[in-house]
Amino acid sequence: MKNIKYLLFLFLSLQVFSQESINFSNKPFAELLAQAKKEKKIIFLDAYASWCGPCKLLEKNIFPKPAVKDFFNKTFINTHIDMEKGEGPEIARKYMIHSYPSLLFINGDGEVIQKALGYMDEESFLELGKQAGNPLNAEQSPKALFEKGESDPEFLETIIKNNANSDYEFAKKAAERYLSLKNGKDLSKDDISYILYFIKSVKDPNYKIFINRKEDILKFIPLETYTQFDQQIKLSEVLETAVNLNDGTINEDYYFKNAIPIVGKIEAENALNRLKIMLYPQTGNFVGYEKAALEYYKEPDNFQASELDKAAWIFSQNITNKDSLNQAKIWAEKSVMKGENADNTYILATLYQKTGDLEKAKSFAKMSLDISKQSGKDSSLADALLNELNK
Repeated sequence: MKNIKYLLFLFLSLQVFSQESINFSNKPFAELLAQAKKEKKIIFLDAYASWCGPCKLLEKNIFPKPAVKDFFNKTFINTHIDMEKGEGPEIARKYMIHSYPSLLFINGDGEVIQKALGYMDEESFLELGKQAGNPLNAEQSPKALFEKGESDPEFLETIIKNNANSDYEFAKKAAERYLSLKNGKDLSKDDISYILYFIKSVKDPNYKIFINRKEDILKFIPLETYTQFDQQIKLSEVLETAVNLNDGTINEDYYFKNAIPIVGKIEAENALNRLKIMLYPQTGNFVGYEKAALEYYKEPDNFQASELDKAAWIFSQNITNKDSLNQAKIWAEKSVMKGENADNTYILATLYQKTGDLEKAKSFAKMSLDISKQSGKDSSLADALLNELNK
């Protein structure tokens, strides 16, 4: 009997030991923020969903690792919250959490200083924690530290990665400071991506690095890619100068004089037409848009359905020339062939109506109406068009 009790005790002890993991706090998130601010620590938030397989694997395979739990328990205030329960949905909205697991490191001011998505192995997870656990991150907000001149490379890389999509200008400044520290040092693959991503003009500091460190960059990308990238940066500069932002007019003489030597006549024309089809609808220049779009979309198979839909829609609402409308009809037909939806079938119905093919217009208006109802979308436009066609 004693042996059985001992074995049971040993079994239960092993079970408890095996389940030791990161110490996750159950306090409300607002209290954790206050604690983080008071203690000058970072919150590690494991944002998960109950149905998420990778979330469960992290909890089973990674969080209990001795090196992981020791580092995270020592370094962070840890919490894991189901994003679909309790205060989870509010937190998910605040931090734009849409996929799981989302692993966030948040300072006492509620600012995300590091973020990662998905399952990762022990080494990667620990490295993520060490980057976020940089003591600098807990002292002040990243922007405040940056403004004070902080130039720790890991700190700057964290800013770059966390803000590249949400605060481009801040990330760009951080990249420029980070890359200035690489003078005379080897460039990594990540360094090359920072150089290329944050160049928008030949006036950018990173463009000088792009030119001066060409040989280093060519270790990672082909010469053809390097040349094309350089051409597009220079071409963008010419386009920007050629456009009068006050009235939306384009100095085409200046543009072609400066653009053709960079990319040749054909690409210069294509680039100008791309600009016109973006610019002219905003300025109400539909005569110019019509001409540019007919040239630009003359090979519709080369374009995505969404782009063809947009052009066809603008024609259906603003263009009266029947030949041009017939061309727009081809664009809409190409889109429908790639996949019917409520929008492209409605656009095609409108174009058939404007070109006089009322039976086909009715057919596609009915199709748009049916798709809208089946998908729960607003069907009022298709309904109104169908009623008009049936009069």
